[in-house]
Amino acid sequence: MNKNKMTCMAALVAVMAMLCSGCGGSTSSASSGSSGGGTIKLVGNDDIDHLDPTGSSLVDTYTFQRAISRQLISYKASNNAKEQVEPQPDLAKSLPTVSADGLTYTFKLRTDAMWSTSTPRAITSQDVTNGIKRVCNPLLPAYTTSYFNVIEGMQEFCAAYDTKNPTAENIKDHILNDDVSGISTPDSHTIVFKLKEKASDFIYMLSLANASPIAKESLDYTPDSAEYRAHYISSGPYTVDEYKAGSHLYLKRNPNWKKSSDPLRAANADRIEFTFGVSADSAVQQVSNGDADGLWAMSVPSAQWTTLQSTNGDNMDVFSQGGTNYLVFNLLTDNNNGALKKTEVRQALQYAVDKAALVQKLGGKTLAEAAIGIFGRGVVGFDENDDPYKTSGNKGDTAKAKSLLAKAGASDLKLKLAYRSDGGSEASIAQMIQQDMKKAGVEVELVPVTSSDFYASYMTTQDNAKNGKWDIALCGWNPDWVGGAARSVFQPQFVYDGTAQTYNYANYNNDTANKLADQALAATDTSEAAKLWVKVNDAVMADPPVLPLYSQKSTLIHSSAIKNAAIFALSATYDWTNVTVQR
Repeated sequence: MNKNKMTCMAALVAVMAMLCSGCGGSTSSASSGSSGGGTIKLVGNDDIDHLDPTGSSLVDTYTFQRAISRQLISYKASNNAKEQVEPQPDLAKSLPTVSADGLTYTFKLRTDAMWSTSTPRAITSQDVTNGIKRVCNPLLPAYTTSYFNVIEGMQEFCAAYDTKNPTAENIKDHILNDDVSGISTPDSHTIVFKLKEKASDFIYMLSLANASPIAKESLDYTPDSAEYRAHYISSGPYTVDEYKAGSHLYLKRNPNWKKSSDPLRAANADRIEFTFGVSADSAVQQVSNGDADGLWAMSVPSAQWTTLQSTNGDNMDVFSQGGTNYLVFNLLTDNNNGALKKTEVRQALQYAVDKAALVQKLGGKTLAEAAIGIFGRGVVGFDENDDPYKTSGNKGDTAKAKSLLAKAGASDLKLKLAYRSDGGSEASIAQMIQQDMKKAGVEVELVPVTSSDFYASYMTTQDNAKNGKWDIALCGWNPDWVGGAARSVFQPQFVYDGTAQTYNYANYNNDTANKLADQALAATDTSEAAKLWVKVNDAVMADPPVLPLYSQKSTLIHSSAIKNAAIFALSATYDWTNVTVQR
């Protein structure tokens, strides 16, 4: 699991605008508002994953991280597709100054951004530095650690952590007393990054919660421990009032936060309250009735979408977050005499599935669309006119699939399809794929795996691939950030340099694509970068390790008490730090 700042940032953003359709009666941008008061009530089934921004890895986590943490760069709450993904200065006073060689980024920080400490204290460049140093701590490393290795000396700094006996004390000592050669702080409100190679997406990395500053007092505690959570120090407009595992998370105002320091969050409400343990049906009903204001870590089920629109249509929205769902091919198995190792077999199977039927199953074109490559809509590198396996109406071509399989000498394939047995609609999707494959002469055995095990152990244990426990698997991927997120889609899934990557399930590698990606990341001309990422997609799909199926959109609803609702793209839901509550 997601760029180009240079002087042409705005131009790149235009190429990667994300789709936001069905935007009901919400306004086109967030309120600039004054303090309006009130409490926002959010309901959902799951507890939070990490309160500590270093450990944040889920899209849903940004729902509350937006309120309790800040970054050098972030995004406006907006219902305008272009504006949603356009990088904005957050803790930084402006977008960075970039050197002529594209390797040095200089940020000036706002001087009135404050921690939630009992004695008000400004957030400094050293706090930002300490937060970035902490991304590779051995007790709670950020899932994005490798991205920050573009900073000169970062890899060496990370390697110097004590991994044999990691403690809060030695983590703190390393952060405070050892330097990263590529990070300097000329003064308390200036931070300079020196990159070891051009990275046109570097500015986007700094929008991740993992890149949040950390208060020096927080370094006394084991990352995201009970003690850390009990003494949480916020850099955002809200801080923790009360947290009870499995029950709730209540946020209150950071008394030191100043509106003048924060152009991206209006912080109109006095409180934001998350309640856990609420089923999807109950949560949606509570929001529809006005007993709650929004959903936490869930979307409106597609089966309820049409019905709810008749009563709540003005308070509902759809958002495309750039993700894709696909079948992954097992390139390591000797099943079927190693048939899936042949490019021609994987190309033939591209025609076997009726993607239009899958989209219909997921609620129709309003809620989903057919996927055509490794990038989803809104990610630079996506081109809706670039589909090398195009079929009429995205319905597949059974005859062509049969013919190409026969030509490749693979007419009697027997494939094991792994999927999440409790993953919502995935059981039905798997059955539909099974039926489509049968029409093309391919026998498919369904292999159900529980959601808790599917990614955590089944797919990420490579012996399962080598031993042929699965041949194809129903997987999905969302970019790690928004807009210029092609690296975060391509590198984790489709690059193998001899070291197994967690989410590159079958060690796929494509030298042509790798070279094109390097060129795209080094490009200073934004339109050229976009063209190169399209070529990366083409190179991968010419030797396809996946069969793109569909992209689902986030389906959102808020209560009638919520005004000025607009979307924060990183969380793929409403930005609750910008709405107004009117009861």
